[in-house]
Amino acid sequence: MVLPFAFWLGFIALVPHYFPRWWMRHYGKLAFLFSAITIGYYLLALPTEASKTVLHTGHDYFSFIVLIGSLYVVSGGIQITAPAECGPERKVCFLFLGGLAANVIGTTGASMLLIRPWLRLNESRPAARHVVFFIFIVANIGGGLTPIGDPPLLLGFLKGVPFWWVMRHCWAPWLLSMGLLLAVFYGLERRDMGLKGQRELRGRTASGWRWEGLGNLLFLAMIVAAVFVSHPWFLRETLMLGAAAGSFLTTNKKIHDANQFSFKPVVELGVLFFGIFATMMPALDWLQGNAQTILGTNPSAALVYWSSGGLSSVLDSAPAYLAFASALGGVFGGSGGLAGLAGLAQGSAAHLAALSIGTVFFGAVTYVGNGPNLMIKFLAERQGIRAPTFPGYFFKWAVPILLPLLLIVRVLFVR
Repeated sequence: MVLPFAFWLGFIALVPHYFPRWWMRHYGKLAFLFSAITIGYYLLALPTEASKTVLHTGHDYFSFIVLIGSLYVVSGGIQITAPAECGPERKVCFLFLGGLAANVIGTTGASMLLIRPWLRLNESRPAARHVVFFIFIVANIGGGLTPIGDPPLLLGFLKGVPFWWVMRHCWAPWLLSMGLLLAVFYGLERRDMGLKGQRELRGRTASGWRWEGLGNLLFLAMIVAAVFVSHPWFLRETLMLGAAAGSFLTTNKKIHDANQFSFKPVVELGVLFFGIFATMMPALDWLQGNAQTILGTNPSAALVYWSSGGLSSVLDSAPAYLAFASALGGVFGGSGGLAGLAGLAQGSAAHLAALSIGTVFFGAVTYVGNGPNLMIKFLAERQGIRAPTFPGYFFKWAVPILLPLLLIVRVLFVR
């Protein structure tokens, strides 16, 4: 029953590139078909208890798409006018500040807020690397310092990991990874611009930054605060939808027009992830049942790092974190299961750090590794920038740049 999930990921990765028109007409039907196979299996072929899995997955999907959609609507009401062009140094500063912002408003919030000005900043020399490095830094690795930054870290905090624990134990791999990625990006920018382009740029006077629609920052803060509301069911989502509605109704139409605001990217993302959430249920059930077997009775931190990270790159990072955290809590936490996470933070910090770094950093390896990745791709293509295909993103960018970085992190920090 993992086959529908594998086929759906394969279709998402390959068909839009080779058969784009056919895909745009039929991707919704394919999502429904693969989802119906898996959901029907859970409701009709498995015991009655399996319906709870479907219900829980439906709630997770609804929460996910409401968060993504709300942040997209609110950020669409904020217009950040960037200079027409700037040098590599300022672009590096932008990405670094975007990574820091991800720890305050989450990788999703930072991505939705900053992707439009980032694309404008590069509109004179658009390139695939501008999309790729934004995903690497702002949408993923940048948010690796606080529970607000990335969903798996938030789940760890809600299950007993102290708020500042991740920053105290993971700041060094975070800083090294950010520094290396920014250095690579800077080198690529300098090479592409050339000496002639640098001389021309120094001879120009770039216009300043301008912000409009700053009242939407209040709605953005409401959404971030709502993330911490867990009871009763759907209160969190109601608050987010209310903030999105308030933003949409109060934003000047000129700002939406300037941002080329449209609900089409959210609808497409919602359909794609509906298929992903529905079909990945058997894979997650298998992971929940076999995480302890994968890790064994005395797992190394490196095994936790590679296994949790590898699964996070193709599955949602949050349930992957929970599955391995549960297994680690049983092995090292003293009281077993997720209840042992507080003890795990004290008694086996190396394993919990490996789990935190793995699930966050590996989210940048594929487009489906983290929620904002696909949205960034959609928005870039809407702005006329040709983002890499799924295979192109993985083989041309993630393999030569991210995998060596992840190996360096493993050698230096995961012991």
